Amino acid sequence: MNIIIAVLIFSIVVIIHEMGHFLLAKANHITVTEFSVGMGPTLLSTVKNDTKYSLKLLPFGGSCMMLGEDDNSEAEGAFNSKSVWARMSVIIAGPLFNMILAFFLSIIIISFVGSDPPRITEVEAGSPAAETGLKEGDLITRYEGSRISIGRDLYTKVNLDGIPSDNITLSYKRDGKTHDVTYVPDSEEKYMLGFTHESGENKAEVISLMPGYPLAKAGVQVGDIILELNHTVINSNQDLEDYMSSHPFSDDSVDITYQHKDRIHDATVTPRLTKNAALGFVFNLGREKQPPLLILKYSVKEIGYWIKTTVKSLAMLITGKFTVNDLSGPVGVVDEIGKTINSSRADGGFYVIMNLLNFMILLSANLGVMNLIPFPALDGGRLLFLIIEAIRGKGIKQEVEGMINFAGLMLLMALMVFVMFNDIRKIF
Repeated sequence: MNIIIAVLIFSIVVIIHEMGHFLLAKANHITVTEFSVGMGPTLLSTVKNDTKYSLKLLPFGGSCMMLGEDDNSEAEGAFNSKSVWARMSVIIAGPLFNMILAFFLSIIIISFVGSDPPRITEVEAGSPAAETGLKEGDLITRYEGSRISIGRDLYTKVNLDGIPSDNITLSYKRDGKTHDVTYVPDSEEKYMLGFTHESGENKAEVISLMPGYPLAKAGVQVGDIILELNHTVINSNQDLEDYMSSHPFSDDSVDITYQHKDRIHDATVTPRLTKNAALGFVFNLGREKQPPLLILKYSVKEIGYWIKTTVKSLAMLITGKFTVNDLSGPVGVVDEIGKTINSSRADGGFYVIMNLLNFMILLSANLGVMNLIPFPALDGGRLLFLIIEAIRGKGIKQEVEGMINFAGLMLLMALMVFVMFNDIRKIF
């Protein structure tokens, strides 16, 4: 059942993307030869108004095939017979429709469960943050040069970039006025494995990992359960907390036993010396109900958050902070959706639905942003060729563009195969 739901979610996101291309093609009087859902051999098809509508065997992806899309045909209704601006609108429509889908899904989620304003909930007494005048209830608007719209904005910034140990610069709003502060945080050096966990008596589950740190490098994943540290049995988060308090990490290696799904793994890692700084305050990550106008405002902020997170992750992939091993394809996405369903089931069907809609927002925004990368065979690559055509007044030779797109497609296919096998390796 989980797999069926996951495939359905993935398919909806892709179909909406292709629907964007389809509708703008029709609006610009471009002949759509085939609109298909899925890939591979055709299971069912029908023809209406010169367009073949197909359902295909593999429930991943889809396509919107247009007349003259890959040649210089000037026939009536051919893609290349239309103005460069018309063609640009067709290409942009796919990613744009993904953003529109994400926006409407955000409205649904925020209407029911609210959003997470980046409000300070507690300031540590006597901390440098308290000395600047920060108070409970202040709304963080900027942190280290980045605009902060929701609590997860700040959480992601802190989690991915860390807390600077020299100066923290932020802006906050109180009573309608914005204030700017800079302070030197309290800090200490300690050895870390690079993960976080919850508190209490539940199993010691890894809830986040720091890229480039020992546990992430060892192959541990979010959701894995820590069972032993240096052959000491860990039955709960409290056991883990007690062990790390009584046995501070050093530059000595640590033997760790952890559970990934139903399999037990052993690894030996060496903690990394890190200078840890403290913000000096706690901020909100909980959802708060919003009035109607703010629902729209926070829905826009929600999309902005996912776009920024996707771009940031892409930048970290390019700079080497993430590797291709961290990428997930359709197999990995289906697995993650299954995990989301299983982890939410205990809270009831309502929360299962809300979490799945949230996953759809992530997928849709991700697909929209990634498709705009100016890489051959992606929408962004095709858009780049059209921008060059608009500047030059004439297009690049079809043969040259075709060769470049074919090379890009081969590279993408190779990457997809690698990611698929990597997803399978991670699952098993």
